Amino acid sequence: MIRHRLPLWSWLLLPLLPACSSYAPPDALIGMSRDEMVARMGQPSMERRVDAGSRLEFTRGLFGTQTWFVYFDAAGRAIRAEQVLTEKNFNRIDVGMAQDDVLKMLGQPSEVQMLGRARGVVWNYRYDNFSCIWFQIELSLQKQVRSVGYGEPPECQRRD
Repeated sequence: MIRHRLPLWSWLLLPLLPACSSYAPPDALIGMSRDEMVARMGQPSMERRVDAGSRLEFTRGLFGTQTWFVYFDAAGRAIRAEQVLTEKNFNRIDVGMAQDDVLKMLGQPSEVQMLGRARGVVWNYRYDNFSCIWFQIELSLQKQVRSVGYGEPPECQRRD
């Protein structure tokens, strides 16, 4: 019989595991009203009109590593939810894309950095991954994507 022993410190983290699952919308969200969703998830970071309904955006997780879009029909009932901070969605961001289109796809960035000499800004998106990286979008003064890529957030940089 094989036994796995966990280090003593890992037992201290076990009570936190249920909290991690609360980042996502409730499993039974279909049919919930906007007010019920806000009562369960807290205030959204953004609300947008989409097609024949609306979308609430919820930034969740440690350092905002998850952004959930919850879609509502014209009657104000939840019809679906998706976590949008994924590499698949990051790969859809193209040079020349408008800033507002990025917001519609990914929601608000985790952090914004101003570029020197008034060249624009860099939007940083933390997301759940096994490496210590974040997705970065450089925007010009004309509010268009100038470049995209992955970088190392400050908390991961070595200090020798």
